[in-house]
Amino acid sequence: MKETLRYLAGIAGPSGYGSKTTADQVVRSSSSSPHHHLTAIITGATSGIGAETARVLAKRGVRLVIPARDWKKAVALKEGIEKENPKAEIILFDIDLSSLASVKRFCTQFLALGLPLNILINNAGIFSQNLEFSEDKIEMTFATNYIGHYLLTEMLIEKMVETAEQTGIHGRIINLSSVIHSWVKRECFTFTQMLNPNKYNATRAYAQSKLANILHAKEISRQLKAKNAKVTINAVHPGIGASTSCYVALSTQAQELSGKYFADCNECICSALANDESGARRLWTQTRALISRRLIADCNECSCSALANDESDARRLCMLTRALIHRRLQHQITTPS
Repeated sequence: MKETLRYLAGIAGPSGYGSKTTADQVVRSSSSSPHHHLTAIITGATSGIGAETARVLAKRGVRLVIPARDWKKAVALKEGIEKENPKAEIILFDIDLSSLASVKRFCTQFLALGLPLNILINNAGIFSQNLEFSEDKIEMTFATNYIGHYLLTEMLIEKMVETAEQTGIHGRIINLSSVIHSWVKRECFTFTQMLNPNKYNATRAYAQSKLANILHAKEISRQLKAKNAKVTINAVHPGIGASTSCYVALSTQAQELSGKYFADCNECICSALANDESGARRLWTQTRALISRRLIADCNECSCSALANDESDARRLCMLTRALIHRRLQHQITTPS
């Protein structure tokens, strides 16, 4: 009850911010100077909280990398930000977070640019009213909100560690969760059932994916601390705006905090299930095994040998075949029947 009243009144917490604090206010006071040296990837940035996060970070000089499923919306976002801030640097990519192959392709393309990576905001999320499955045969909400971001983080985390080592600036990963993660009951949080539920309930599926986002942050934080890496990862309940995401991404107060859960720009208590360290480790292990199986299966179905991928040999074979056909045709023309 006390927390509800605090939220409604917009009373500031220990950070000095509250539910009525805007993202612009958070970022203006996060540092006295712009952040031209930072690069951030934001998923789900073409609308809602993600779009506001992108706008505010770009305003502070952060280079934005926007992987998006809807290219027209991505272009519109880019044009809108550039109209407000002509100096903004925004790079667009295609991605479908529900597809492991698409996530892998985006990461490969981004890493090929050779850019640093300081901030990763796993913002994208869907609420699927009906039971649907991704191309990898995973329930769509879980595939998009959790599995896709898991793989994205796994493929980019070494780049973030490397960037932090080279620059001395802490890298930051933010997983968007939700307060409704606390609705999930332990007996309902079963990995195989989340992948392929017997009885689908849209709200339960969404809540489970948001609990998974927190557990993911907890386990990755543990792994990063064990490596003494200068990269943090936290989960946030965004509420109705982008202020908490921007606070955790840029505030000096949050710079070394990791494995935490934030709401209204303040550290909060999450559910007992979200604090289960062994559960977090188990979920991470199960997810890694699942993705490995799926990607290996894709390779077995789609890949061919190195010799079959040799482009110069392919061109040479084509030329020889054409020459052979030409000689055969000439022979048929000059030989009397």
